[in-house]
Amino acid sequence: MKLIIAIVSNEDCTLLMKALIKHKYFVTKLSSSGGFLKKGNATLMIGAKDDEVDDIIGIISDYSKTRKELVPASIINDFGAMPSLPFEVTVGGATLFIVDVEKFIKL
Repeated sequence: MKLIIAIVSNEDCTLLMKALIKHKYFVTKLSSSGGFLKKGNATLMIGAKDDEVDDIIGIISDYSKTRKELVPASIINDFGAMPSLPFEVTVGGATLFIVDVEKFIKL
């Protein structure tokens, strides 16, 4: 048994969860926020049998796409923060942690 911890964008979360549920996978959503852009994201916890992991990774890959976004920048100097041109960053996608589960109990 495995526990897949998937950190995904809020924009991708709803469709991803629907797809996982459609394929009969149990998923729990935890709201979280990222460190760099301070944007909301979701942490999904998915219990899976060992032979289901690759299928789940495929579903997550299909529904968690990266995209480009402009982010405002500021230059800090002796006089305070001064606005500068925004820069482009890649956001979205998914970060997965797959861990072994020693024991699973559903009450």
